[in-house]
Amino acid sequence: MPLCGQKSSVCCAVLSVWGGIQLGITGALIYTGSPAFIEDIPLAENANWSPQEWETNLHAGYQQSALNCWIAALLYLVTFCVSTHQYWANYNTGDQFKVTIGSMRFY
Repeated sequence: MPLCGQKSSVCCAVLSVWGGIQLGITGALIYTGSPAFIEDIPLAENANWSPQEWETNLHAGYQQSALNCWIAALLYLVTFCVSTHQYWANYNTGDQFKVTIGSMRFY
């Protein structure tokens, strides 16, 4: 059952691939501890933390942010699957009502 047209399903599929790749790479960079993402790591500021506690909390924040990126990339994969299904559904409905020579019977 088609819910959207062929062109919109192709557009959604392309955007899903792009978003999935982008978030996958971003998640990998965050997981490796890239300093470019230090401002995106949620940390509760506490002046009483020892350097070891700072390192532990920073590492946990990096891992949580990477996991969030990978979950979003998987959601883009789901969107890609729905989009390709919609493209397939639209492609097949065009042939559903066509008359073929083998189906015509003359009595």
